Amino acid sequence: GLVIDGRTLNIIFQGGLEEKFLALTKYCRSVLCCRSTPLQKSMVVKLVRRQLKVMTLSIGDGANDVSMIQAADVGIGISGQEGMQAVMASDFAISRFKHLKKLLLVHGHWCYARLAKMVIYFFYKNVSYVNLLFWYQFFCGFSGSTMIDSWQMIFFNLFFTSVPPLVFGVLDKDVSAETLLGLPKLYKNGQ
Repeated sequence: GLVIDGRTLNIIFQGGLEEKFLALTKYCRSVLCCRSTPLQKSMVVKLVRRQLKVMTLSIGDGANDVSMIQAADVGIGISGQEGMQAVMASDFAISRFKHLKKLLLVHGHWCYARLAKMVIYFFYKNVSYVNLLFWYQFFCGFSGSTMIDSWQMIFFNLFFTSVPPLVFGVLDKDVSAETLLGLPKLYKNGQ
């Protein structure tokens, strides 16, 4: 592990030592930045995103973590004694740090699987509708006349194609929560 303080981070960022710092952190299982300013926290996240080209996640519980949370791809705010600024700036909010495991392994897996299936569903829906209009143009001699009135199209999108995503989003759980918590390797299968 590596523990680094705010003074050392200041020297790294002002001295142009970012690449050497990242090379050192690659050999560590965990890196802890302590006694650092909000600007330094966000600069570390931006450095990792820019240089390593990876997805970043930031967790914070106070106003001093807001810039770090906003710099990351995914921001998680912990509601607590330091106020609600981090929660309001984050993508997800949890009440305690112990809920992070369930948020990532269970809800992250379910969300990833649902979104992947919904993208396929929307492609299928749009291809089927455009295909219908394409073949209708052969029937009407490419006159440009519409096959479906605008109000029918609105009802088609509103009623017939909005119910499946809602039902699927609420009810689809491909693996139980207990299995996902017991086997964290299942999170990588979706990727």
